[in-house]
Amino acid sequence: MGTNKHGRLITAFLAALLFGAAAPLGKPLLAFLNDFQMAGLLYLGAALGVSLVLVKEKSFNWPWQIRRRDRLKLGGAILFGGILGPVLLLGGLRIASAGSVSLWLNMEMVATAALGFIFFKDHLSPKGWIASLGVLAAASLLAWEGGQAGLMAGGLIALACLCWGVDNHLTALIDGITPAQITFWKGIFAGSFNTVLGLLMGSLRINPLYILGALGLGAVSYGMSILFYITSAQRLGATRAQLIFASAPFFGALLSFSLGERLSWLQVGAFILFLGSVYFLFKETHAHQHMHQPLVHIHMHEHPGEHHAHDHPDLADEPVQHSHEHEHTRLTHSHPHWPDLHHRHPHP
Repeated sequence: MGTNKHGRLITAFLAALLFGAAAPLGKPLLAFLNDFQMAGLLYLGAALGVSLVLVKEKSFNWPWQIRRRDRLKLGGAILFGGILGPVLLLGGLRIASAGSVSLWLNMEMVATAALGFIFFKDHLSPKGWIASLGVLAAASLLAWEGGQAGLMAGGLIALACLCWGVDNHLTALIDGITPAQITFWKGIFAGSFNTVLGLLMGSLRINPLYILGALGLGAVSYGMSILFYITSAQRLGATRAQLIFASAPFFGALLSFSLGERLSWLQVGAFILFLGSVYFLFKETHAHQHMHQPLVHIHMHEHPGEHHAHDHPDLADEPVQHSHEHEHTRLTHSHPHWPDLHHRHPHP
């Protein structure tokens, strides 16, 4: 599974940390922006947040330059993850408290795992399912303490989590553009659509301070969070990355505590249960003989590696992790692996 497993975990945790701050920091802005305006500005901010990363990338692909199947995946990610999911979330956030919404967001982990098992060949061993139940148990403890967020709010958040579950798997499988480019295009298309729709449905005059606040929050809590999440999902598989991303509500609780709210022993116990479940998940081993078909694609990778042995004369001048178009030859071997971009195959 490579020598950088800890780096992959840290990337997923950073995504969760940044996204966890979105609900408590974004709720005050809903007093001045409607749901579509807020959702649109958050995703336009996400595009702005990754712009500097794009400047550093040596290659840039437009959506119509990638393969048709990857364009369809990107379009699906924009629709479910960038347009529908945020609007449904903000609708629930308007009705319920930020704390209650954060607890409901754990349903995204369940949706991602179920969709992965049924539709996306995202294999989980018995240990993986036990770890999933542990994460769900930790979330249930918090939900039990927080009480019911309301039938309507809970339904909206459940639909948002289902949309993001689809988005998680589609983005993990997009090939031909880098995670930063995926985030950028999702932010531009989804953000523009929802912002225009929000302006048509609401006031055309908005205080510039609220616009800057939403864009800034989107740049950090959405842009960098999505970038880190896609990177981890492509290397760990969407289900495993989502299990770590399920820590976002816990980070939200810690932020609330730092702002003066009470941190209960039940919250501490749930957090310990969550960490133990994730540790248990990544102690699992999965290995069998499998064949890689010849493939030419582009994504973030590093050298040396079992799957990236291509020539790199200028490697000394390249970062350890980099992205460029490269070719894979036919290869049959056996090694421990996760369901990343190179390992979406049936399991014996």
